[in-house]
Amino acid sequence: MLVAVVHALPLVGVLGAGKLLQLYGVPVQDPGLELLLRHRAVLFGLLAALLGYAALHPPLHRVALAAGLVSVVSFLGLWWSTGTNNAALARVAQVDGVALALLVVAAVAHLRVGAASAP
Repeated sequence: MLVAVVHALPLVGVLGAGKLLQLYGVPVQDPGLELLLRHRAVLFGLLAALLGYAALHPPLHRVALAAGLVSVVSFLGLWWSTGTNNAALARVAQVDGVALALLVVAAVAHLRVGAASAP
Protein backbone atom coordinates (compact mmCIF):
# COMPACT_ATOMS: atom_id res chain seq x y z
CA MET A 1 0.00 0.00 0.00
CA LEU A 2 2.88 2.38 0.72
CA VAL A 3 4.24 1.91 -2.80
CA ALA A 4 0.74 2.62 -4.14
CA VAL A 5 0.80 5.94 -2.28
CA VAL A 6 4.25 6.73 -3.70
CA HIS A 7 2.94 6.13 -7.21
CA ALA A 8 -0.22 8.18 -6.55
CA LEU A 9 1.70 11.31 -5.54
CA PRO A 10 2.66 12.32 -9.12
CA LEU A 11 -1.02 12.21 -10.09
CA VAL A 12 -1.25 15.91 -9.16
CA GLY A 13 0.88 16.58 -12.25
CA VAL A 14 -2.28 16.17 -14.31
CA LEU A 15 -3.25 19.65 -13.06
CA GLY A 16 -0.66 21.35 -15.25
CA ALA A 17 2.80 22.81 -15.67
CA GLY A 18 2.87 24.48 -12.25
CA LYS A 19 2.32 21.18 -10.43
CA LEU A 20 4.86 19.46 -12.70
CA LEU A 21 7.43 22.11 -11.77
CA GLN A 22 6.72 21.50 -8.08
CA LEU A 23 7.07 17.75 -8.53
CA TYR A 24 10.20 17.61 -10.66
CA GLY A 25 11.87 21.02 -10.45
CA VAL A 26 11.89 21.27 -14.24
CA PRO A 27 10.01 24.07 -16.00
CA VAL A 28 7.65 22.74 -18.65
CA GLN A 29 7.20 25.41 -21.31
CA ASP A 30 6.44 23.29 -24.36
CA PRO A 31 2.71 22.43 -24.61
CA GLY A 32 3.50 19.04 -26.16
CA LEU A 33 5.87 18.15 -23.33
CA GLU A 34 3.28 19.30 -20.80
CA LEU A 35 0.70 17.02 -22.44
CA LEU A 36 3.08 14.05 -22.28
CA LEU A 37 3.95 14.68 -18.63
CA ARG A 38 0.32 15.14 -17.65
CA HIS A 39 -0.49 11.85 -19.40
CA ARG A 40 2.41 10.28 -17.48
CA ALA A 41 0.73 11.47 -14.28
CA VAL A 42 -2.45 9.63 -15.28
CA LEU A 43 -0.44 6.46 -15.93
CA PHE A 44 1.10 6.76 -12.47
CA GLY A 45 -2.43 6.97 -11.09
CA LEU A 46 -3.33 3.76 -12.89
CA LEU A 47 -0.25 2.03 -11.52
CA ALA A 48 -1.09 3.29 -8.04
CA ALA A 49 -4.61 1.87 -8.39
CA LEU A 50 -3.23 -1.50 -9.49
CA LEU A 51 -0.75 -1.60 -6.61
CA GLY A 52 -3.40 -0.63 -4.06
CA TYR A 53 -5.98 -3.09 -5.38
CA ALA A 54 -3.43 -5.90 -5.64
CA ALA A 55 -2.33 -5.37 -2.05
CA LEU A 56 -5.79 -6.59 -1.06
CA HIS A 57 -6.10 -9.31 -3.72
CA PRO A 58 -3.32 -11.92 -3.53
CA PRO A 59 -3.84 -13.33 -7.06
CA LEU A 60 -2.60 -9.96 -8.38
CA HIS A 61 0.48 -9.72 -6.16
CA ARG A 62 2.93 -10.93 -8.80
CA VAL A 63 1.78 -8.67 -11.60
CA ALA A 64 1.64 -5.64 -9.29
CA LEU A 65 5.07 -6.38 -7.84
CA ALA A 66 6.48 -6.71 -11.35
CA ALA A 67 4.86 -3.45 -12.48
CA GLY A 68 6.08 -1.60 -9.40
CA LEU A 69 9.60 -2.97 -9.77
CA VAL A 70 9.76 -2.02 -13.46
CA SER A 71 8.58 1.48 -12.58
CA VAL A 72 11.09 2.24 -9.83
CA VAL A 73 14.05 0.38 -11.31
CA SER A 74 13.58 2.03 -14.71
CA PHE A 75 13.44 5.52 -13.18
CA LEU A 76 16.44 4.89 -10.95
CA GLY A 77 18.44 3.46 -13.85
CA LEU A 78 17.56 6.32 -16.17
CA TRP A 79 18.19 8.93 -13.46
CA TRP A 80 21.58 7.43 -12.65
CA SER A 81 22.63 7.00 -16.29
CA THR A 82 21.76 10.57 -17.30
CA GLY A 83 23.44 12.27 -14.36
CA THR A 84 20.44 14.59 -14.08
CA ASN A 85 20.57 15.90 -10.57
CA ASN A 86 18.36 18.72 -9.45
CA ALA A 87 16.99 18.68 -5.91
CA ALA A 88 13.47 17.63 -6.91
CA LEU A 89 14.65 14.73 -9.09
CA ALA A 90 17.09 13.62 -6.39
CA ARG A 91 14.12 13.53 -4.00
CA VAL A 92 12.15 11.43 -6.52
CA ALA A 93 15.14 9.06 -6.72
CA GLN A 94 15.28 8.80 -2.92
CA VAL A 95 11.56 8.04 -2.70
CA ASP A 96 11.89 5.47 -5.48
CA GLY A 97 14.82 3.93 -3.60
CA VAL A 98 12.57 3.48 -0.57
CA ALA A 99 9.81 2.12 -2.81
CA LEU A 100 12.30 -0.35 -4.29
CA ALA A 101 13.24 -1.58 -0.82
CA LEU A 102 9.56 -1.97 0.08
CA LEU A 103 8.88 -3.88 -3.14
CA VAL A 104 11.81 -6.22 -2.52
CA VAL A 105 10.52 -6.93 0.99
CA ALA A 106 7.03 -7.52 -0.41
CA ALA A 107 8.39 -9.82 -3.12
CA VAL A 108 10.35 -11.87 -0.58
CA ALA A 109 7.28 -12.12 1.64
CA HIS A 110 5.16 -13.15 -1.34
CA LEU A 111 7.66 -15.85 -2.30
CA ARG A 112 7.86 -17.14 1.28
CA VAL A 113 4.09 -17.34 1.61
CA GLY A 114 3.91 -19.11 -1.75
CA ALA A 115 6.63 -21.57 -0.75
CA ALA A 116 4.97 -22.24 2.60
CA SER A 117 1.62 -23.02 0.97
CA ALA A 118 3.10 -25.20 -1.78
CA PRO A 119 2.36 -28.95 -1.45
